[in-house]
Amino acid sequence: MKNKYWNENIERMSREDMRKLQGIRLKQTVERVYHDSPFYRKKMQELDITPDDINSIDDIVKLPFTTKYDLRDNYPFGMFTVPMSQIVRIHASSGTTGKPTVVGHTRRDLAMWAECMSRAIYAYGLDESDIFQVSYGYGLFTGGFGAHYGAENVGASVIPMSSGNTAKQITLMHDFGATALCCTPSYALYLADAIRDSGYPLEEFKLKAGVFGAEPWTENMRKDLERKLNIKAYNIYGLSEIAGPGVAFECECQDGSHVNEDHFYPEIVDPETLQPLPEGETGELVLTHLTKEGMPLLRYRTKDLTALRRGTCSCGRTLARIDRIMGRSDDMLIIRGVNVFPTQIESVMLEMPEFEPHYQLIVDRVNNTDTMELQVEVRPEFYTDEISKMMAMQKRLYARLQSVLGLSVNVRLVEPRSIERSTGKAKRVVDKRKL
Repeated sequence: MKNKYWNENIERMSREDMRKLQGIRLKQTVERVYHDSPFYRKKMQELDITPDDINSIDDIVKLPFTTKYDLRDNYPFGMFTVPMSQIVRIHASSGTTGKPTVVGHTRRDLAMWAECMSRAIYAYGLDESDIFQVSYGYGLFTGGFGAHYGAENVGASVIPMSSGNTAKQITLMHDFGATALCCTPSYALYLADAIRDSGYPLEEFKLKAGVFGAEPWTENMRKDLERKLNIKAYNIYGLSEIAGPGVAFECECQDGSHVNEDHFYPEIVDPETLQPLPEGETGELVLTHLTKEGMPLLRYRTKDLTALRRGTCSCGRTLARIDRIMGRSDDMLIIRGVNVFPTQIESVMLEMPEFEPHYQLIVDRVNNTDTMELQVEVRPEFYTDEISKMMAMQKRLYARLQSVLGLSVNVRLVEPRSIERSTGKAKRVVDKRKL
């Protein structure tokens, strides 16, 4: 059997040795940003901190936080710490409002990113003998390039499909014998439905693993994807400001995602007070670059809500793990005073066999009261003209949602294939309130 670790020395490093390595690298990063980033030098001077104050990884709490607004305020290249002659790649966030957040990579940064993705690929049980169909978007979005260079780095074959052109996706997946599919979970669901309609029998496909990320998804959606595509579905975590996919990855145990913490130091803080939270408590994930050259970030607030666990995984890796992302602090809806995450609703829906994982939440305000409507597709085998059966289904979902969320949701059942599909990140929520 091949080695299941890409870099065993790091992936199974003792906690004591990892902390020493992180402390050394943090000090180097702080030295770099203090001398080469006017933005960070000013921030540190305001806090009366110099690089001499950073002597171990525990000193990270002395450092300032960084937010997406800081990146936008320094648009386009104000956060770079090397001359443009050393920047070999520029990516930008897929944000739809305001200026994008711009990220610059040196040649060494790209090699580090490929290293992190390679660890993920081996953890998924894949190697140089596999054929990767990369159906994340290529371009300023980091998904396509991240998966592409990681797969090439382990010596695998890459089909650089990008997203869209679904008929061609399926034909080439079938004809080229792709064994791994890399895309957003919502696009994977779309492809699964399209394969079912394509006329190609599922058993003729060679797919064995899915590498899915770029949006929150639930355990029930994983089960749905595994059943529909006959694969094992793995989570990949990343964000363009840090490195794109490969910041953290699942292993065969699927018990949280291992953080490549020799490159990205993870913390969990209370999103309101910004105070560090104890291990196992849910809060906002904060990440610090330890080896980035082109644009190192200190204590970057990801807005992603999760919990952090240290301790050896059953797979043998000692890298810290983050739990499944439950949502983003800025994606949280407050409906009549109750905090609601779209993933909570998705989880309830997918516990019930009658419903597809295709839905949309319409939030509005009527007579000064918040309203929320869930439009959800019924699976073809359950969709019927018999009103009494549809009403019974609707009532069951309504009651279950009310029990879990503690508020009433207007449930509207819609026919199969009636909700618009996405080839990238799915738009689940339409908030019509003028907040």
